Amino acid sequence: MSGRHCRVRRTLTASLVALLLGTAACGGVAGEDRAFIPGDAAREGIAAELEGIDYEVFVTRQLNTFDPEDEQYYRGPPAPPGSAYFGVFLRACALEDLERTATTSTAIKIVDTRGQEYRPLPLDPDNPFAYRRESLGRGECLPNSASASSFGPTGGAMVLFRIPVIATENRPFELEIEGGPPAPRRPPRVARFELDL
Repeated sequence: MSGRHCRVRRTLTASLVALLLGTAACGGVAGEDRAFIPGDAAREGIAAELEGIDYEVFVTRQLNTFDPEDEQYYRGPPAPPGSAYFGVFLRACALEDLERTATTSTAIKIVDTRGQEYRPLPLDPDNPFAYRRESLGRGECLPNSASASSFGPTGGAMVLFRIPVIATENRPFELEIEGGPPAPRRPPRVARFELDL
């Protein structure tokens, strides 16, 4: 084989290797993009662990109280003019290696890019879709697999917020779930989720 052909083959081989390495690197980045990094905001569908419980946001969506499905989630009055209801549907599961019970956190809020905070609205105690404070044993979940909220289209327990429509311009919104009382002079642990809102 001539020297010219060898040089062409080596060049093609080097180009192919570079292409494959570049493709692998891109694949790695895409995989890492969906992984949860402690301290960062997880995306919807990615679980974040907090004090023995994996929290996961299934879906966030606006509720229409005149819609038959949404009426099941919230039977209250329509949102005042200029605001809207948003349901954040969560699942919380105690870790499989948990050695004690863990209690779901109700210290939950939404924060927009300007630092404005929005707190959940109270829901009726008999609302089967409401997210609640609950003690979970090893591997147990809220909602549990036999509940109405688990079988519903959203697959999670709902935390309800009323947010001014104009504030939706200050996206992305983050849902923050705060852990229990921290040690002296230490901030509480927080699980954060970037909401698809």
